[in-house]
Formats: sequence, structure tokens, C-alpha cells
Amino acid sequence: MSTDPSPETDSPAIRCRGLIKSFGAVQAVRGLDLEIPRGECYGLLGPNGAGKTTTVEILEGLQEPDRGEVEILGMRWADQGRAIRRRLGVQLQEVRLTDKLQVREVVRLFRSFYPRGPTVPELLERVHLTEKRSAYVRDLSGGQRQRLSVACALAGDPDLLFLDEPTTGLDPQARRALWEIIESFRDEGGTILLTTHFMDEAERLADRVAIMDHGAILVEGTPQQLIATLGGAHVIEFEPTVRVEVLELGELPSVKSVRERGPLRFLTCDELHETLPALVDLVKSRGGHLASLTTHRATLDDVFLARTGRQLRDG
Repeated sequence: MSTDPSPETDSPAIRCRGLIKSFGAVQAVRGLDLEIPRGECYGLLGPNGAGKTTTVEILEGLQEPDRGEVEILGMRWADQGRAIRRRLGVQLQEVRLTDKLQVREVVRLFRSFYPRGPTVPELLERVHLTEKRSAYVRDLSGGQRQRLSVACALAGDPDLLFLDEPTTGLDPQARRALWEIIESFRDEGGTILLTTHFMDEAERLADRVAIMDHGAILVEGTPQQLIATLGGAHVIEFEPTVRVEVLELGELPSVKSVRERGPLRFLTCDELHETLPALVDLVKSRGGHLASLTTHRATLDDVFLARTGRQLRDG
């Protein structure tokens, strides 16, 4: 990370107020307020069309807002854009690199864009691509391409790193390898803005998360704080073959909340061993049975469903 002396070092890494951006009749971002302190990994969650990408592109200086104020590392794009860019690292969801370049040539190219930063061998070591330094981009796996993209984002030794869906399409092993690289950057004092669809990714990497939908932030906090808003540690998802009233379900032992989504019902509870037998008995007493039944520990996806009536990965 940069050690440049700066009067803005006490300011947040990201601050925006009243951010608005429209595309024709569609308001992609609606009065968004956001503040991210330095040294934090902040997860911005939401389905496609929530306004995440537009928000991030405004913060990165790729788009101008219609209204609102944006400060990056205590600076503004209008008059300090060049200084901001030197201290940012950006990893896009999809990066198109020249297939006929070698890995080290790609990293050397991106490293040349910055006045200082790690050496090419140091960058390759950091993302575990040293053994692939002479390989051509076309021969890399999906996970290796993503790690190469992160190496390019780290080429200028940034203070602030933007990661847009960094593990989309990767297998579990490749995802975990990328997580370790991200965690290392944060542990060294870097700030990260992470957009993701994956709840396990947000819960592992993010110090705080915001759930965004229809251009606005619905709720913000640590993953544990947001999950606690559900009121229970477990979720029972089921489909009864008969109508069971929400009031009846809410009176079952240990149940904290009840939600409906089409034919499905969701119960949040503390003690599965108390709730499940009572649920089965209730449905049987109405002359039906459970067409489907699953249980899981409460997650951020359940928080999003409770707030919006749909799941995070819905289109």
C-alpha cells in the first residue's frame, strides 16, 4: 500500500452522499449513502439489476453521477482523478486479456502503468502464478485467469481494491485460493469493496455487508448482525399440501418468524428439535403432509429473502 504523506489519511476510503444515477426512465441508484473506513473489506450484495455495478463504476470514476458527492481516499474525481487512479486496484468480473501474451508479459504491462509497486516476480508469487509465468493466457484455467486479473489490480500497490464478482464461475478450490489472496491484502491494511452473489464468500471475507436492491441499501452491518435480525439460528423451508395459516405456524415452539413465498413457507427458529415435530403434527392434523422439507442455518440469503421477498441469486 502507498506510504505517500497525505492530509486525507484520516478520511474514509470511500464516502458518498445522495448518489443518484439514471438511465432514461430507469433510476439505477437512488440517493445512496455509503461510508467505508480504511482497512475494511466491505461486501455489497444484491441481485442483478440492484444497482451494484453502476454504484461501483461511479466510485471507480468510470461513470459520473447525476447527483451526489463522492470522495475516494479523501479526494474527488473532478480535480484529483490522476492521484486517485494511482491508489486504486480494479478487478472486473470479466477481463479480456490477449491470449498470445505470456503471464509475466501481462503483469509487466500492467506494472508499467504505475510509478511504483511490487516487481513482476513479487506479483506472480503473491497470486501463486510463479510456475505459470511463461504460460500463455490462452492456456490458463478460469481460476488462474482470475488470479492473473488480481495480480494486475495489485500492480500499483493500491490502497483500495475493487473486486467485482471475483469468483463467479470458479470451482471451490479456485475460489478458496482467491479468498486467501484477498484476505492477505486486507490483513496488510488494504481496503476492499467486494460485490458478490455468494453468501459464503461475503460471510468469510467481509467485515461489513450491505444488501442493495432497486438502487438503494436496504440494510447494513456485520454478517452476524444481519443474520441476527432474523431472530433465530435455523430456517425450515417446506411446502405443505394443505393450507396452514401463518398465525398457526407462528405459534409453533421456538418459531421466531414466518414468511411465505409462493407455495413455500419459511420458519425461522432457535431449536429445530422442538419445531420440526410440532410442524409435522400440525400439517397432519389438517389432513395433509409436507411435499418438501429442508433445513439450514440462517444465512445472509435468508436476510435478503426476508427483506425483499426473493432470494439473492434470483434473476
